[in-house]
Amino acid sequence: MNKKSWLRDMKAIPFLLPFFIAYVIFTIFPIFKGLEMSLYDWSLVRKLDFVGLENYQEMFTDPHFWHTLWNTTLFVILTTPTMVFLALGLALFANMRTKLQTFLRSAYFLPSILSVAVISFVVIFMLQPYSGFVNTVLHSIGIETELYWLTDKVLAWITIVVVTLWWTVGFNMVLFLAALQDIPESLYEASEIDGASRWEQFRHITLPQLMPIGRVIVLLQILASYKVFAQILLITGGGPGGATRPLIQYIYEVGFRQNNLGYAATMSYALFFILLILSIIQLKAQRTEER
Repeated sequence: MNKKSWLRDMKAIPFLLPFFIAYVIFTIFPIFKGLEMSLYDWSLVRKLDFVGLENYQEMFTDPHFWHTLWNTTLFVILTTPTMVFLALGLALFANMRTKLQTFLRSAYFLPSILSVAVISFVVIFMLQPYSGFVNTVLHSIGIETELYWLTDKVLAWITIVVVTLWWTVGFNMVLFLAALQDIPESLYEASEIDGASRWEQFRHITLPQLMPIGRVIVLLQILASYKVFAQILLITGGGPGGATRPLIQYIYEVGFRQNNLGYAATMSYALFFILLILSIIQLKAQRTEER
């Protein structure tokens, strides 16, 4: 690197420095601080005694940890494939050249700009037994059974999954839509000349072109789903009987309600390594396919 190039690169440092400082303070430092906390008996007020790996030993024998980890994994299994196919379907509809194109794009994306508190309040209001909007509609079409959406285990899971899909599908839809618009129109024109049907165009042109962004969406959705917390806490509180309580909620309860930040940090690192391993597997699989 010659002196002129070095001086040119040095000019970027003042512009990068504020972000770098913020990144170190709010990302790098908490990572190492959390690792230190996991090795101590640490309360909300101060650091107490060094316990080494005792917190990790406790985590492996803690039934609540494994139960909440399974709840979180179940949420990932239920939402990730559904989210990908739903987002793809909505993107295909939003990409159709119709007079409703702008309306469809806005309608699909609009819920994603709402806060979790707003969507949780709306859901609780709509799912009230006897007087809620959903049960009222069901009664009007002849279903007389009163459904308790937030106190039945199966119905609570259905509620959480449907709400999450409705709330977050707009972002993934936009990613698919952007990828659809990047596909050259000449590919479709050439396939029409060769006599390809709409299904053949979708199978041999659209899907292959969407695979790269599809992999990204799958990875992002898995990471986001493993970090689920707010909507479950606000809608079901982790109930009924802990049936929908995710790992993040258990970490929150241990750290801030049981005053045990050391053990909470330990479980946070367990989740961190789970997400790290899943990310590595996904990236390696992607590179293998590209080769």
